[in-house]
This record gives sequence, C-alpha cells and structure tokens, in this order.
Amino acid sequence: MKSIEKATVLIVDDTEANVDLLVEALAEAYELSVALSGEEALRLVAAHRPDLILLDVMMPGIDGYEVCRRLKAEPAWRDIPVIFLTAMADEENEKQGLELGAADYVTKPFNPVIVKARVRNHLALKLYRDHLEDLVR
Repeated sequence: MKSIEKATVLIVDDTEANVDLLVEALAEAYELSVALSGEEALRLVAAHRPDLILLDVMMPGIDGYEVCRRLKAEPAWRDIPVIFLTAMADEENEKQGLELGAADYVTKPFNPVIVKARVRNHLALKLYRDHLEDLVR
C-alpha cells in the first residue's frame, strides 16, 4: 500500500498568496504541483494524476465547480478526493460543492494547520479505500 508521505497533492488557486501558504504548509509532507487556473489543473491531472486536489472555486475561465464536474465525470479521475478552498462561505455554495462530489469544503481565510489535517485525513481514507479495492480485485 502506498504511504501518505508519498502522496501527491495538486493545489489549484489563482491567488499566489494562497498557493504560497499551502505550499509552505504541505511541502514537507507531500509531493506538490500547482495550477493557477482550472484549465491548467485539468491538464496536470491528465499528465500526472494526483492523489488529492485542493481546489479554489472562483477562478477566471473554468471555475472550481466546473473542474470538479469534469473530474467526477471521468472514470479515471472520479475517485480523486477534492477539497474546495474558497471564500464562498454560505451554505448554498458549500452544499453545491459537496453535491458535486467534493470530499470537503474549507472556507477562506483558512488555517494552514487545519487544511494540513484535513488533507492528511482524506489521503488516509483514499489510500485505505484504494487498498480495499485492490484486495477485492
């Protein structure tokens, strides 16, 4: 079974300050890649399938909701956990994100320690699920 420490996380946010905070919080524990747009995120997922995606909602071009829709529509990508990180803090937006298939929804400004804990928890769940699926096969 793959270990959490070897997991890859894709950070998708068009605000460099947010990217910098996330990289600082996660770089020691995970392999990271960064996309500054939804389009770039989809290209990176196709080239190097990450274990988890941290995804902003409000971005120019393809927004985070549409990125999530496309990920969940693709059989090879639908099991990648998506955690939305967004300033859209109302219940309706959170409900929409979770209904699209996101594993979690974190509002900005975010606490890097909390994001790190949620990333670790969702990666652990994914790795155990993958392991169980391998055993069933």
